[in-house]
Amino acid sequence: MTLTTFLAVVLAVLVVLLLVGGWSLLIANRLNRLHIRTDAGWAALEASLGRRAVVARAVAAVAPLGAGTGEDRSPAPVTAAEPGTNPLGVDPDRLRDAAWEAERTSRSGREHSENLLGRLLGELDRTRLSSPLAAELVEAEERVMLARRVYNDAVRDTLALRARRPVRWLRLAGGAPPPEYFEIIERAGESEPVAAATYRPSARVLLLDDRDRLLLFESSDPDRPQETFWCTAGGGVEADEELRAAAIREVREETGLLLTESELIGPVWRRRAVFGFEGDVFDSEEWFFLVRAAGSSAPVVDVSGFTELERRTVRGHRWWTAAELAASEDTVYPVQLAEFLPQLLAAEWDGQVRTIR
Repeated sequence: MTLTTFLAVVLAVLVVLLLVGGWSLLIANRLNRLHIRTDAGWAALEASLGRRAVVARAVAAVAPLGAGTGEDRSPAPVTAAEPGTNPLGVDPDRLRDAAWEAERTSRSGREHSENLLGRLLGELDRTRLSSPLAAELVEAEERVMLARRVYNDAVRDTLALRARRPVRWLRLAGGAPPPEYFEIIERAGESEPVAAATYRPSARVLLLDDRDRLLLFESSDPDRPQETFWCTAGGGVEADEELRAAAIREVREETGLLLTESELIGPVWRRRAVFGFEGDVFDSEEWFFLVRAAGSSAPVVDVSGFTELERRTVRGHRWWTAAELAASEDTVYPVQLAEFLPQLLAAEWDGQVRTIR
């Protein structure tokens, strides 16, 4: 190689490194701005949720102190009601306690607490409230709705950028954890009812091969196809179906593997989550069973039994080690899977159902 050729190669490499470095710097800065935007969005959402809780406590405070007891000691601004009835349509003690609980709950359990408060506010007879208090409640709910959408938009943009392969390969997100959506019931307007979340019990299966690798499916919400996530095998429990029977059926449909009830260990975990999917809101109660698949290290996964929805939303599947899960920046549900799985693999199940999020 001549000196001229060598210098040309070195120059080309330097140019490529300079371009890659410049691009990486731009993307890293953009990611940083998106994370700042997400943090600011959460701060605004938390403030709006706090304001709603304050107004909810104010509503509970003006409820009749003797509601349901035959003693009507209701101060203004709640309008008069028949003795022995609750003019608000909701127990004021429950409303007050739910508001306090929503404010005190940590981020991991906030969705559940806020949804409970939202349901109680949805049962409220607002015609019994004074105009100023009713207007203040509507304003607080609208601020929550707006703040939640702004925050979730920021989460969407952040996750979309983090999901790009070059960003993952170069680890441009650094050690920042991926943000999570905040899904709660919304009250669309003063005259519109609360869109209640649909309760959905689910049986999910931690399917392991003989190398303790876990089977996960990559999926997405049809309304947000660019944002993929990984989840375990399993799905909703059908009407009059036992939990174990649902787990066996789901594994058969999604993998082709035929299990027996004796192979199901657990349920070992329980997860409660509210989430949006294809325009609907679900209040999901998930029960996780542990199964060690017999035979080869990676059983053949037959997806021919997929439902129409699964065929539209599932992108693929993969067997994961606990170490791979811990190192991955992909979105995985449950979010504590990488934390809880090693504990489950380290020893025999002790019979205790643990709560996971």
